[in-house]
Amino acid sequence: MQTTHYLDDLSVGQRFGSGRRRVDADAIRRFAAEFDPQPFHLDDAAARDTLFQGLAASGWHTAALTMRLFVDSEFQPAGGTIGAGLDGLQWPRPVRPGDELHLETEVLEIRASKSRPEQGMVKARVTTYNQNHEAVQIFVANLVVQRRPA
Repeated sequence: MQTTHYLDDLSVGQRFGSGRRRVDADAIRRFAAEFDPQPFHLDDAAARDTLFQGLAASGWHTAALTMRLFVDSEFQPAGGTIGAGLDGLQWPRPVRPGDELHLETEVLEIRASKSRPEQGMVKARVTTYNQNHEAVQIFVANLVVQRRPA
């Protein structure tokens, strides 16, 4: 059973983990065929002659996998996962077939809303790691989080 986190329950520096999700070559190709049809996401042989030197998941595929891990993670913001934007998005290394992804969310900032007292904003760094604990995606999310009802 997961705990709902109201704005009032959170503190700067708090960290939350997630489950794990394995990425396979077929999933990489299926996502790429529909959303990012570039040779290094579709074809092993063609990918070997690119910057990636082998099949690599689209960054947008990594982002979609991260979103699923985030929604299912230990961090369960009251009111749901409602984003107000991102501060930066980095893909420091590619996701490869066989990688097993997990993430860590760290609360960086908490701010109660002056105009909407029932909610506030949480700034959180979300880092997606592979099985070797190497970062494959990093972003800072600006999230709308409900306050505990009076």
